[in-house]
Amino acid sequence: MSSPVVTVRRVRPTDVPAVVAMVHELAEFERAADQCWLTEDQLTTALFGDTPALFGHVAVDPSTDQIAGFALWFLNFSTWAGVHGIYLEDLYVRPAARGTGAGRALLQALAALCVERGYARLDWWVLHWNPARDFYAALGAAAMDEWIPYRLTGDALHALASG
Repeated sequence: MSSPVVTVRRVRPTDVPAVVAMVHELAEFERAADQCWLTEDQLTTALFGDTPALFGHVAVDPSTDQIAGFALWFLNFSTWAGVHGIYLEDLYVRPAARGTGAGRALLQALAALCVERGYARLDWWVLHWNPARDFYAALGAAAMDEWIPYRLTGDALHALASG
């Protein structure tokens, strides 16, 4: 039996620099590098602070102990099902590790966590032009194209907050 191409584990504090670097790589891939300001301190606080609301997994190449990809996620809640789910904020696999099963292994770990904890679903968004959509469809994921995402940021967010 051959050894696995990657192993998946929870993110550790020592992984933060690599994960932050990959978040910036992801922003570059998504043509939005100028909108990515994440720092190591911010991610450390979000993942390991007093009340973490962000969680993560990494895919590690067991032969080199190098991180090949990551998944950062948080809990959501389905009012209809009455249970939590996982919202996958970011999934990224470095180009050299694509096609090795790293992305599938990360998603499989999150799906297993959902099943283990009784969560109703695993959700994420994908840019319409991202070729990973075919990969997600092959896993059985369904595009939620009847839903339109909305976002409030910047001046609009502040205007609404101030009444």
